[in-house]
Amino acid sequence: MDIQRSLFDDFENNDNVVEPKPVKKVQLTGDEARIVELRESLNRHNHNYYVLNQPTISDQEFDRMMRELQDLEQRHPELADPLSPTQRVGSDLSHGFEQVRHERPMMSLSNSYSIEEVQDFLRRAKDGLGSEPVEIVGEMKYDGTSISLTYENGRLVRAVTRGDGVRGDDVTANAITIRSIPLQLPQGLDYPAKFEVRGEILMPWASFERLNKERAFNEEPLFANPRNAAAGTLKLLNSAEVARRGLDAYFYFLLGENLPYRTHTQAMEALRSWGFKTAHTQVLESIDAVSSFIEFWDKERKTLPVATDGLVFKLNDMRQWQRLGATAKSPRWAIAYKFAPERECTKLKFVSYEVGRTGVITPVANLEPVLLSGTIVKRASLHNEDIIRQLDIHDGDMLYVEKGGEIIPKIVGVELKQREPGAKPLEFVTHCPVCGTPLQRVEGEAAWVCPNKWGCPPQITGRIEHFVARHAMNIDGIGEEVAVQLHESGLVNNIADLYDLTIDKLLKLDRFQRRSAERIMRGIEQSKQVPFERVVYALSIQFVGETTAKVLARNTHNIDRLMEMPAKELASFPEIGPKIAQSIVEFFSIDSNRDIVERLRWAGVQMALSEQELADRTTKLEGKKIVISGVFAKHSREEYKAMIEHNGGKNVSSISKATSFILAGENMGPSKLEKAQKLGIEIINEDQFLDMLENASE
Repeated sequence: MDIQRSLFDDFENNDNVVEPKPVKKVQLTGDEARIVELRESLNRHNHNYYVLNQPTISDQEFDRMMRELQDLEQRHPELADPLSPTQRVGSDLSHGFEQVRHERPMMSLSNSYSIEEVQDFLRRAKDGLGSEPVEIVGEMKYDGTSISLTYENGRLVRAVTRGDGVRGDDVTANAITIRSIPLQLPQGLDYPAKFEVRGEILMPWASFERLNKERAFNEEPLFANPRNAAAGTLKLLNSAEVARRGLDAYFYFLLGENLPYRTHTQAMEALRSWGFKTAHTQVLESIDAVSSFIEFWDKERKTLPVATDGLVFKLNDMRQWQRLGATAKSPRWAIAYKFAPERECTKLKFVSYEVGRTGVITPVANLEPVLLSGTIVKRASLHNEDIIRQLDIHDGDMLYVEKGGEIIPKIVGVELKQREPGAKPLEFVTHCPVCGTPLQRVEGEAAWVCPNKWGCPPQITGRIEHFVARHAMNIDGIGEEVAVQLHESGLVNNIADLYDLTIDKLLKLDRFQRRSAERIMRGIEQSKQVPFERVVYALSIQFVGETTAKVLARNTHNIDRLMEMPAKELASFPEIGPKIAQSIVEFFSIDSNRDIVERLRWAGVQMALSEQELADRTTKLEGKKIVISGVFAKHSREEYKAMIEHNGGKNVSSISKATSFILAGENMGPSKLEKAQKLGIEIINEDQFLDMLENASE
């Protein structure tokens, strides 16, 4: 959580309260009046649903009102409003983030880990205030990414990330998509003409688990915790994707000139009355009450829909905040209390074995349900046979499950004292649990695989799911259940069969509606425009992920060259070693795979880089390994990464002797700067980089 160094310069003069400017009433008629009415109604229903969790109308009625508003706004573009409820879905246009200076610095709280440290904090505060009585409040410390919102006349005008505490990124376009953030406060409330509210942008557990499930399926790195997921999402350049991920927001701090509140609890009550979700706040009368508050929330937080990592204790009287002031980094009137990592012991019921699309067998521990960091944990991956051996897991063991730092559940140990007499060590399966084919051990790896690639149902449906995924061909409407249904019905036995589907064929399947069938067919048609690099990724060539697919597409230009290229030549490409090269050659040596490629080509799928893509690519940075660090004014980091790739360079994350140069913006990390200077690595700014691209020869 973040606070300001100096709060209210004229706090003692609370008689001079800045009242909100009265809003002049204008008589509206016709469509304009209906637009205003619908916007106010939809904002109110959004608040009821996303903040109060008390919807008063059905989803169907809400959707009907939203469609009516969309139709009216399309008929009257002159009445467009970027804060209209219709804009909550975001835009797929990419814009870099502008750097904005905070009106008041955003600082960080000092941490404590015991009741004794909280007592020390209170003692220091009392010493600083002399004989003045002190009232303390406790509140939840939500584990998200900090945000500052500015409102003028009840209207959201800016959302800025914490950044370095002095300046942050303007992410207003993304904040608008978060439905628990009020865009326009109701008229008639006593909010100031201008104020700032600070809080946390969070990714609820349900959204986090859904997102990581998608990423796991797409073989993308998983987010370690909801905090990282929320921070990464808020900085996306595609606000439509931000809207899809389902972020939430809680607030804990109100700032402004001459605010009419003496205590923190009064300020939080005001925020709640204006429509903000606020942190749970409670006045604590004694150190025993503080201890009870900690004990209660250490258990109760596990039932919350969002991640928490502790509590915050503050002095309630905000005049005392100003008198105590702050150190260079933290306030003297507040402190954070951090919870210990969560660990529970639960019984292993049995181990199941799952088959992935590449045939890898993954053992999964099925557990007696246990509550851990807000979710009921029933399953946890054991990864491979070697992990089972290292942990020495036996049948029916009591296993320790941990979510340290709110990470994905993992088995971290066995409670040997509770092992049942005669319990036998777990035996890894020897045959595929689905098709019965004898398993093979991957040379040099811990994985066992089912070699029956073309006859094992989970591998077939897995490849279908991978092909239609968002980062591959992006065919909407086909998830795991539909993929299995399409395969079991005989309609789709490989990815090329998708392009033989028709609405009539789909309608013959059980429980299939015309609307669903039309959505799938629309997605299949649109997939024909997906660029070649994503087609390569969608083919499910072993070891070829998104990045590798880009390298292959950039260096081969078309599928025919890729299919005919020998392993030695493939291995010469950046990031394509002998292992990946051999996998590619083996994939295209199979006649059925070549047949699938030809059928996809015949269906109209892109099998080469477009002329525009080829025209955009240069070799100006060929062979150069470039590190990007800091914040930039003219382009976003992602845009600079794309420029590097388009010009033949390679983006790398860490500095080494092999680094060609560092593209540095403002606030370059001090450790990177020190390492670069030590190794003698050249550092250039964005103007020099852009000049390099403009003037460099091929």
